[in-house]
Amino acid sequence: MIKSIVATTTAFCVCSAVFFSLSSVSQAADPKAPEQFYVKFETSKGDVLIECNRSWAPIGVDHFYKAVKDGFYNEARFFRVVPDFMVQFGISGDPKVHEKWDADVLKDDPVTQKNVRGMLTYATAGPNTRTTQLFINYGDNTFLDGQGFAPIGKVVSGMENVDKINSEYGESPKQPYIEQLGNRYLNEYFPKLDYIKSASIVEK
Repeated sequence: MIKSIVATTTAFCVCSAVFFSLSSVSQAADPKAPEQFYVKFETSKGDVLIECNRSWAPIGVDHFYKAVKDGFYNEARFFRVVPDFMVQFGISGDPKVHEKWDADVLKDDPVTQKNVRGMLTYATAGPNTRTTQLFINYGDNTFLDGQGFAPIGKVVSGMENVDKINSEYGESPKQPYIEQLGNRYLNEYFPKLDYIKSASIVEK
């Protein structure tokens, strides 16, 4: 499943996966996350602290909390970096782990916050297709609000480190190859990608 936010010269659209079935949307609720919590990404460019608020998008926030607690984002590469737009991540470097989590598909949350600089939001392949892929907005991308992209958190410190994430590969890494081969593919063909060393729940 290819999940992305695609920019053209005149419009922005969600790239859909034609083989996706809405019947696969997860029915089991994740354990309830705290109403507010903080996640620290220790990245190859420095620490990034994210504040998450369950009231913004409870389904997405609960899933993110569970994934962080499970160590899902550890060693995840920032595989899609579009300057002045966003940086995307959230495919596990281990294909077996990716397969497990990618099967757990989330229903959409209502959009209650704007996609402005520093906001953390799930990438999608259409309605009700969220899994683990996320992006951090580099700019004010409020045009995404009406397309169903519901922010789940915001960067409260370390945005300067997000700005430093290597963008030389742009959108060249191919998601199907990452899903099938994991970090082995990325390390061989895109060795300078920045990445999340570890993600953890922390006190502010």
